[in-house]
Amino acid sequence: MTRAHDYRGAFAADGTRTAARKQIPEVPAEPGLVVEDPASGFCGAVVAVDARGVELEDRHGARRVFPLRPAAFLFEGRPATLVVPARAPAAPTRSASGSVRVQGHTARTARAARIWVEGLHDAELVERVWGHDLRVEGVVVEPMHGMDDLAAAVAEFEPGPQRRLGVLVDHLVEGSKETRAAAAVAGPHVLVTGHPYVDVWEAVKPSVVGIREWPRVPRGTDWKTGVCRALRWGEPADGARRVLGAVRSYRDLETPLIGAVERLIDFVTT
Repeated sequence: MTRAHDYRGAFAADGTRTAARKQIPEVPAEPGLVVEDPASGFCGAVVAVDARGVELEDRHGARRVFPLRPAAFLFEGRPATLVVPARAPAAPTRSASGSVRVQGHTARTARAARIWVEGLHDAELVERVWGHDLRVEGVVVEPMHGMDDLAAAVAEFEPGPQRRLGVLVDHLVEGSKETRAAAAVAGPHVLVTGHPYVDVWEAVKPSVVGIREWPRVPRGTDWKTGVCRALRWGEPADGARRVLGAVRSYRDLETPLIGAVERLIDFVTT
């Protein structure tokens, strides 16, 4: 019995045989990929590639650059077209606090919640490290200029479920006046956290400002004044520029301060 054969596509309109086209694979020119240039017989591993050409290195260390033309190379003995490898997705950038930076973000309308800190230097330090996070969350940081009237200030603020208050305190250690003041105002809508250092400068790692350790300041002497005198930094305003200007990220700060601020941000944004 004679079988019918399908010759569609095998011959052109004039009767000539149509040549079958072979698919030439595209191979990403990853570093270390071994290919051969059949025209010259040069065989080597990819060491560099861009849109214009690929650089190969043979087993003797010789290097040559070849243009990226279709089907110009042999890969595993078969024709191949080398292409520039696709770039891996860029890793997310990090803010100074270590959080993932939100790209293209405009500042959110401020929440009713607030974070209070003791002074201007505390506020500036928190802004330098957590400023991006605070703007994303719409949290305002305000200096209290001391804790003498903390209870009255908290009462005037009128904290509530939608109006939480976080307070960052220096020298929050057992038996201190700061600890007693914190206990007096703490409640379901008020969180007081802090660090054990006399001043927020001391929460900056000494190596960041080029010293081995923070000087010991005699009791009764203003801490910033005593530090600047011991280190010959001039006035406290000069010391502030030196200390705050040296801080670039959370890595420059001591762990107790980092934990205290993170807890406050979480509290007021919950």
